[in-house]
Amino acid sequence: MSGNIQLLNDTLAGAKAADRAALIAYLPAGFPTVDGGIEAVKAAFAGGADVVEVGLPHSDPVLDGPVIQTADDIALKGGVKIADVMRTVREAYEATGKPVLVMTYWNPIDRYGVERFTAELAEAGGAGCILPDLPVQESAGWREHAEKHGLATVFVVAPSSRDERLAKITAVGTGFVYAASLMGVTGTRESVGEQARNLVERTRATTELPVCVGLGVSNATQAAEVAGFSDGVIVGSAFVKRILDAPDAAAGVEAVRELAGELAEGVRKR
Repeated sequence: MSGNIQLLNDTLAGAKAADRAALIAYLPAGFPTVDGGIEAVKAAFAGGADVVEVGLPHSDPVLDGPVIQTADDIALKGGVKIADVMRTVREAYEATGKPVLVMTYWNPIDRYGVERFTAELAEAGGAGCILPDLPVQESAGWREHAEKHGLATVFVVAPSSRDERLAKITAVGTGFVYAASLMGVTGTRESVGEQARNLVERTRATTELPVCVGLGVSNATQAAEVAGFSDGVIVGSAFVKRILDAPDAAAGVEAVRELAGELAEGVRKR
């Protein structure tokens, strides 16, 4: 079975045709439970997310701040496995027909086996993978398998990336480019700022791929600001925090749906 890179491409193109940025939500698999995580992904889509990134929980998530680290710890203590990540992708995709990616560090894929991982992700209906710590110069093997299975390979660029480096990254990435809006780890911020706008402009000079901005967006006002200069707005920690702060699982799912609705309105108000 082929993966859903085309669905991802069509979804992002559809948002652009509607003269708006796409809303991309991030939620870790297995958090607060495997079943609860699946319901949270469905709720994000129900609220208005165009794309969802399912996080593969990691014991040392170097790019993630304390909120997502807490969620990952809960998922890992609950015994989450790669099979649960695939199940989350499958059930979310089958329920919504919308693009679901996996965001993961490289080590779990390397241990699991690239061919096995890409084949299973495609079979589950996944649209691709975001690989924040896989160096482009070491990615040929992954990209070969991803292309064979119809999966996008999304690389991350940062404000520290020089123009020459940006060009090398965007030349081989597919789906979209993940622009980290600032130096540091994930988490909500008071403002996203000019660094992000400048990075988007420099990245767009090297590629026709959509450029989507993550790290720091937590409310509709910020979503509208970022939507004004990017092709997509990526929100993670704010969703996770809503679940952590909820009194019970059902309230957490509802809080995700509500936040997705607010952010979806924001990206349409840019």
